[in-house]
Formats: sequence, C-alpha cells, structure tokens
Amino acid sequence: MKGKVWDTFEDAVSDIQDGATLIVGGFGLCGIPEKSIEALKNKGTKNLTIVSNNCGVDDWGLGLLLANKQIKKIIASYVGENKIFEQQFLNGKIEVELTPQGTLAERIRAGGAGIPAFYTPTGVGTPIAEGKETRYIDGKEYLLEKAIVGDFALVKAWKADKLGNLVFRKTSRNFNPIAATAGKITIAEVEEIVEIGELDPDEIHTPSIYVQRVVLGKNYEKRIERLTVVSKED
Repeated sequence: MKGKVWDTFEDAVSDIQDGATLIVGGFGLCGIPEKSIEALKNKGTKNLTIVSNNCGVDDWGLGLLLANKQIKKIIASYVGENKIFEQQFLNGKIEVELTPQGTLAERIRAGGAGIPAFYTPTGVGTPIAEGKETRYIDGKEYLLEKAIVGDFALVKAWKADKLGNLVFRKTSRNFNPIAATAGKITIAEVEEIVEIGELDPDEIHTPSIYVQRVVLGKNYEKRIERLTVVSKED
C-alpha cells in the first residue's frame, strides 16, 4: 500500500466484517465493482446488508454473494434477472426493502451530504408508505425517507490519480458517484491510475476527499446483461 493505493483487492476488503452495510455502485452489470465483489466472495463475509440499484445476475456481480449466501438484506429498486434472488426471497432466506429508484438515489445522496432524511411524494398511497411518517406540505402529502450511510462503499471508476480523485466513463457513472460519497470507507477499483496532477480538474467526477482506497483492476470482462440481436432479414 502506498498512500491510498492498495496492492490487492483482498487487502482492500480485509476489514469488511460480518454484518456490515455496503453501498455498491453500478446499474445492472454496467459499472459494477466486480473485482471487489469477487474478493469479498472469497473472503466469505456474512450477514451483509447491500444497498444497490439491483443485485446482479445469477453468476456475476452481487449475484455471486447471493449464491454464496453472504447477504442478509438488500435495499434495491429492482430485483429481476436473478433466479437465486427470487428463490431466497420466496423461501424467506433474505430480507428485501424495495425502494423506488429515484428515492434510492436520493437516500444515498442525502447520506453522503449529511442530510438525515427528506420528504418525497413518491410512494404515497402505496405499500412503500407503510409504517413511514407522512406530512402535508402546501396541501400535498409526502413521505419521510431516511438517508443511507454505509460502513463501506464499493465503486468502479475508469481512472484515478494517486490521491483518489475519480473519473467515470459514460453510462458506467450511474450510481457510482453518489455511492462514493455515502460510505464511511470508500473502496474504488479502477482501470487506470495516473500521477497526481495528470487529471484535468474539470473532468474529475468524485473528489479524493470521498475516497479512502484505490485498487487497480485488470482484465475486466464487461459482460452484457442481456444481448438482443437483429437478423439481416429483419
């Protein structure tokens, strides 16, 4: 380890303990911190609470932790594409807190900004509202949603400098920047590490103050979640 740059993913996740809450960046299989997830799978940490847009697929991403029965609870906006998830949920093996996607993003953003809770109209009059405080503001009903802060955040970036400033590439940006702000310890895996001063300040998406650990990943698979093709005849 040199400063914030760690030598291996195994070392970077070594202090993630049983029962930890993890905020994980990515959307589907796009921009997921796949190397960190794989290292966590190999470590065998149990009873995790995962906060993420969704939970990968059966054999990749967070689906690896599901298959290994390492997840106790998931806070997510979408649970499709994963048969293992469905089986564990129907069998009462995992707790699921479904959250509208915009609300989930704002709960994570609020956690990173130090805002403890906020009001939103999304979910009023639906099962999402059950057990939550409501309030009328200017004649309209709103739900109180609590912010989310993770013990750790796992994110995937394109580039980092040795201070931990991050640059994300195109749609792989997704939930990663807000996830990075909301972890007490943020672990960023990246495809390239450059020297301090090489990044144009205007291209930095996540400032280094939010990042505690940077790990260089190699040989990314960049799988496609669902491939659709059109024949020449069409």
